[in-house]
Amino acid sequence: MPVPPRNKRRHLLPQGTSTTSPFTAHAANRPTKPAVPDLPRQVHGQALQGQIARLADVAVATQARQAELGLTSGMGVQIQFASQPDVELAVQSLSAERGNPRNHIEVLSVRRDGDQTIANVFVPEGKLAHFEGYVSDYLDEKKTKAGVARDHKALINTIAAIEPVEIRTLWTDEPALLPEDRDEAFWWEVWLPVRDDRDAVIVDFRTLMQRAGCEIPNKQIAFPERTVVLMRGSQAQVQTSLLGLNCVAEFRRAKETADFFDSMGVEEQRDWQQDLIQRTQIAAGEDAPRLCLLDSGVNRGHDLLAPLMAEDDMYSVEKAGRTDDEANHGTGMAGLGAYGDLADAVASAAPIPVYHRLESVRLLRGAGANAGEPELHAQLFAEAVSRPEISYPHRKRIFCSAVTAADYRDRGRPSSWSAQVDALSADADNDGQFPRLFVLSAGNTNEVEAWNTYPDSLSTNLIHDPGQAWNALTVGACTAKTTAHAGYEAVAAEGGLSPYSTTSAAWQSAWPLKPDVVMEGGNVARDAFGAIGMDSLQLLSTHHQPRERVFTTFNATSAAAALCGKLAAEIAAEYPQMRPETIRALIVHSAEWTGEMRRAYLPAAQRGKGAYAKLIRHCGWGEPSLDRALWSVSNSLTLVIEDALRPYKKERGAGPASREMNLHALPWPREELEALQGLPVQMRVTLSYFIEPNPSARGSVSKYHYPSHRLRFDVQRPLDATTADFVARVNAAAERDDEDPLNAADPNWYLGERQRHRGSLHQDVWEGTAADLASRGFIAVYPAAGWWRTRPGLERFDGVARYSLVVSIKTEQNQVDLYNAIANQIGIVNVV
Repeated sequence: MPVPPRNKRRHLLPQGTSTTSPFTAHAANRPTKPAVPDLPRQVHGQALQGQIARLADVAVATQARQAELGLTSGMGVQIQFASQPDVELAVQSLSAERGNPRNHIEVLSVRRDGDQTIANVFVPEGKLAHFEGYVSDYLDEKKTKAGVARDHKALINTIAAIEPVEIRTLWTDEPALLPEDRDEAFWWEVWLPVRDDRDAVIVDFRTLMQRAGCEIPNKQIAFPERTVVLMRGSQAQVQTSLLGLNCVAEFRRAKETADFFDSMGVEEQRDWQQDLIQRTQIAAGEDAPRLCLLDSGVNRGHDLLAPLMAEDDMYSVEKAGRTDDEANHGTGMAGLGAYGDLADAVASAAPIPVYHRLESVRLLRGAGANAGEPELHAQLFAEAVSRPEISYPHRKRIFCSAVTAADYRDRGRPSSWSAQVDALSADADNDGQFPRLFVLSAGNTNEVEAWNTYPDSLSTNLIHDPGQAWNALTVGACTAKTTAHAGYEAVAAEGGLSPYSTTSAAWQSAWPLKPDVVMEGGNVARDAFGAIGMDSLQLLSTHHQPRERVFTTFNATSAAAALCGKLAAEIAAEYPQMRPETIRALIVHSAEWTGEMRRAYLPAAQRGKGAYAKLIRHCGWGEPSLDRALWSVSNSLTLVIEDALRPYKKERGAGPASREMNLHALPWPREELEALQGLPVQMRVTLSYFIEPNPSARGSVSKYHYPSHRLRFDVQRPLDATTADFVARVNAAAERDDEDPLNAADPNWYLGERQRHRGSLHQDVWEGTAADLASRGFIAVYPAAGWWRTRPGLERFDGVARYSLVVSIKTEQNQVDLYNAIANQIGIVNVV
């Protein structure tokens, strides 16, 4: 365990700071609902009536064929509702969950097609009459005895057509990814509904598609309301078994994994390695945390790696069982994950302490692709995680992976892969008892054309799957390496984003702010002819064939992710009892933007909250620091709180509702702060928790469908005369939507409430005076809507939400000892 450096102190970990109180969310003023068009009732109603009659004939034929084939799941028909042009379809009114749940009518997916919204709805056998009744009521202008309209006009007038589904109806990926040639075979990612029997749906789908000649591997991944499988076949084959479409919620194109980077080898003297080995101080004991690399394997015969991993620390998900590294990638990840940039380590004369060990799971042999034997990346990932956990279940470990998809077409939307990362992080199968921290690379920009248009290319080259995972720590790349060969200049300035990095600049605003942080990933050079990679601008790591050469260069977000994995393992070594959510919070909390990052994305004249959001979507919260993550000092201290609450409840006869919030008392030394008066002070707050995912294309309609729950924080203000006033204000504002205007009463936050509540990690920075901070003595952590609440049929409304809250205050005034004042306030004495 590291010894605190001179004048450094361990963070304060107060206990029992919160009190739980009942929480009732009061809905705020909502934006005006989109206008419903006024259509000629009889003409429109009769047209829909005719379409439903034709669907009834289709349903009868479909159900007869289903019975003939002995299918057991989903007896019924799937239909599509198309909206009027530029009119919002009343999707929620199509689902029986808002009416009679026994109908089992289910909205399976929703997508945009030009100026229309298309909703795919499963209608069980005999239940088409549900919609026939809607249209009849509409035509009859039905009213209640009290004269209130019950004609369903708000739904019917948003519908342009009701038709059978087809392949393109169910395609929720980019339209261009569906081949024009209907006979072209390719790998599909098929999302199946669960219905009453998950296994029966899978069996029926396999039976139908295999009869059509499609290949379906015996691999799958399960989510609360979806099962994802791979299938190889053509559109023509799928079309021959229209009944198969009845088993499908959505189709996407399966992804290929990105090429591992060609390393540029450099010969180093072997005595450098020997000198480094002699200076390396490896922590003793089996309780050291493990950095587990999910990559291309590791060659542990390397002298620098052998002391850090035993033979039984090597695993593989490949059938052949090979654990070695043929791609010259996983071994490079291991070198950086153990020692950091070896260019610094071998040049140093100082001791090199290593407080953690390594594990490796060979996830892919090299440049993975869905060619030959297919692999479902989500399932591979889960298998890779299980290997070391089965062998050593009690080890503290951090998972790190730089394997990503080859493209960024998801644009923040959850995929089967990213959702699986979220499920594994939250330990969804065990109610969150054993959460995991995943450090993922953001994915790379390797095209020379993009380097030539740097930095504009950073805004259009987006984070790759699974980097959009809400619970993961997603790492982009920055660089301080600017020494190019004669005749060339470095593309990125010192402290700027690496040309290899990717961002979430073009994601929809509802998706998480990613990357979370950035770390060194190397640079590229250019001359009059364009940009190229260059050894002098890369990091140095271990080569996968140590008999031929000891070191190799390494770069991009793979390097950044390995460095961040090392940082996470070092925090785990210092604070072994901390939850994974807390380690993630400390890393992001310790990050700071360089001057170059601020110059590029936060010009002095435009420092509004939107500009800060743009900065974060490019640079994350900046580059983290091990020193700041581990230690407090007299004028800059950090409080770390781990707690939990039950966000929702369900009482007899009522739907799920908000249950409680936690109110945390902050031990600010009021007298000392008030005495400082106008001295500038900065307060940083980080709230970190893991959500349980529920992915489906319905998430495009409501962000509440994907996360199990959402938490938010608010800080007491001087205008809150009493704590009771603060609690009342939080209750009154609890369900503000992200689209609501900013609350101008507290303008000194970087992001504010509108921008910061994205994903499952929320951070913001407040700047003001010491006297103003003295009156901010409480932080409220409270729930917002998630599918635990909005999907009552899944019966998860009683779940526990664990979270980590990290709060720090600092001042540039070195003579102020805030640390001791607060330590005394909470009764903690730290002996240094």
